[in-house]
Amino acid sequence: MGSEVGVNCPDPKWWLVIAVGLVRAYLAKGSYHSLYFSIEKPLKFFQTGALLEILHCAIGIVPSSVVLTSFQVMSRVFLTWAVTHSVKEVQSEDSVLLFVISWTITEIIRYSFYTFSLLNHLPYLIKWARYTLFIVLYPMGVSGELLTIYAALPFVRQAGLYSISLPNRYNFSFDYYAFLILIMISYIPLFPQLYFHMIYQRRKVLSRTEEHKKFE
Repeated sequence: MGSEVGVNCPDPKWWLVIAVGLVRAYLAKGSYHSLYFSIEKPLKFFQTGALLEILHCAIGIVPSSVVLTSFQVMSRVFLTWAVTHSVKEVQSEDSVLLFVISWTITEIIRYSFYTFSLLNHLPYLIKWARYTLFIVLYPMGVSGELLTIYAALPFVRQAGLYSISLPNRYNFSFDYYAFLILIMISYIPLFPQLYFHMIYQRRKVLSRTEEHKKFE
């Protein structure tokens, strides 16, 4: 069981690299503006590597919903590559830092939770943080994501990025600008489902912990 932590379970040290990188860059610059450039490469590497977590959920290594995990991971990979990487003009936006900080704190807590759970030694503080801090971190991350997509829209429209216009040999058209707007609209029904799912999980897990303490 112990060997699975380092091989099959996501490692919190991945995201600690990004956290340390952000802090070092901030101390060196004395400003939080454009800190994205200091952690761009590890962010792309670790967030893309998170695609493996979908497989981990599917085969039971990580105790999370495959559907919810797939949505979360794919949306982050999309934002990392198809928005932030592809539209260079948004990389200096403060909204990027907003979602990067949210992702980083969330993943350090979540992966620590999984690691200690696999070791059968889960401190209450980590369990509490896992099921409490999301109350602030999820809205913070979603706000950063939506603001970044919104900031990218005029540049996508001007450059015709990833868009396909008619006529063409395949008789197919695609408007990436409109697609991004649809992505933003999709947050309206999807985010509340994820958020209230975590609220429900928080009540269930923490109330169970409190009941267990009473009987000890």
